[in-house]
Amino acid sequence: MGRIGAVFKADGAETASRYSISEWWLEPNTQGPGAHAHPEDDVFYVIEGTMSFLVNDAWIDAARGSFVLVPGGATHDFENRSDARAGVLNLSIPGGFEQHMPGIVEWFAEHPPGNAGG
Repeated sequence: MGRIGAVFKADGAETASRYSISEWWLEPNTQGPGAHAHPEDDVFYVIEGTMSFLVNDAWIDAARGSFVLVPGGATHDFENRSDARAGVLNLSIPGGFEQHMPGIVEWFAEHPPGNAGG
């Protein structure tokens, strides 16, 4: 997805659709998917660098080792505003998120990630 990469570590078939686990990597100064909401809870754990998260109306900077919970229905986004690559582990609860990835990949092909805000 251009300056964003994602790898699924566990999908619905492996978890009986209870959750999915994915790893997301953003190159330096890279926007994320844009503000959005969905019914699933999103749990993020920063595994490298610093990632900025929008949760409802507030942006927070989350350094390596940070945990961010986005309750289902909350507007959220993430981006890498730093000068270094950043990565997060994402748990989506309940599972099934991976079914949307072909459409997400297609969307990013048509709308490549721009430079992060800040």
